[in-house]
Amino acid sequence: MKKFVTTILATTAAAFGLFLAGTTDASAATTYTVKSGDSVWGISQEFNSTINAIESANNIQGHLILPGQQLTIPDGTTTKAATTAGTYSAPAQTSQATTNYNTYSNTANTANNTASNTTSSSAATYTGSNMKSYVLSQMASRTGVSASTWNNIIQRESNWQAGVRNSSSGAYGLFQNMHISGGSVQQQVDAAVSLYHSQGMGAWAL
Repeated sequence: MKKFVTTILATTAAAFGLFLAGTTDASAATTYTVKSGDSVWGISQEFNSTINAIESANNIQGHLILPGQQLTIPDGTTTKAATTAGTYSAPAQTSQATTNYNTYSNTANTANNTASNTTSSSAATYTGSNMKSYVLSQMASRTGVSASTWNNIIQRESNWQAGVRNSSSGAYGLFQNMHISGGSVQQQVDAAVSLYHSQGMGAWAL
C-alpha cells in the first residue's frame, strides 16, 4: 500500500512539472535574429505578437530593424517560428540608412549644381568699366559660343549701347532682346542666355 501511494505521488508530481514546463514555454519570450527583408510587422505576424509589443520590448524607433539584430519577442512561441520559417515573405522595407543616404545624395547634388552655376556666372566681375570683356566672358562661358561671335552680334544689334531701345520693335539693350523692356547689364546677359537656350542662335538670325 505504501509503494502504491508513493507511485501515485511521484506520477502526480511529474505531471504537474510537465504542466508547469508547458506553461512556461508558451508564455516565455522568444529571441529572434532579424534576416534581410524582415519587417517588424512580419515578425509580429510570425510570432502572434504585435508591432507595439515588439518595438517596446526592443526600444525600436521608426520601425527600423537591421539584419543580424537580436529581438526579444514578447509572448512568442518557438513552435510557430519553426513551422513558418522560410514560408513568410516580408514586404519590402526601406531602412533609415537608405533614406539618409538618398537625402545626402540629393543635397550633395543640389550643392554641386549651385556651386557650378555660381562659378559659371561669376567667372568675371562686372565693374562698369569692363562691360565688354565681362559680357563676352559671360556669354562664351554660359553658352559655349565664341566671344568673337557674341561681339559681332552685339556690335550689329546695339553697337554696345546697353540702354538703347528700338522704337519700332521695342527690342531693348545690348542684344536687342524683344523679351525684356529694361534691366541692368547683368539682367540683359541672363536674358540673352535664356533666349539662347530656348531658341539657339536663330534668335539673332544665325
